[in-house]
Amino acid sequence: MILFMALVFVGVAIGGTCAFVIFWPLSLVHLREREPAVRARLGENAFLRPAALRWLLSGGYREVADRQFTGLATPARIALVVTMIGLVFAGLLALWALS
Repeated sequence: MILFMALVFVGVAIGGTCAFVIFWPLSLVHLREREPAVRARLGENAFLRPAALRWLLSGGYREVADRQFTGLATPARIALVVTMIGLVFAGLLALWALS
């Protein structure tokens, strides 16, 4: 049962990853078109850049006054958190099953 729950959390992480891959690039394209100063601060190829992900996770995207951008970045942040939590719980349950 423990390994089944670990597999469920892997599925949750996969779902979060899929949502992240949808919303985060849309957010970055929106920044490229409407907020060049913020995009310049994040740098080129910000998709998996640690500083850009840290900016997203910390909620730094809320400083941008564009409601359409925050409407895209909020689901990306939630998806990234869900992915991380799913992987952590899957790993913990797998370790628990081995002990």
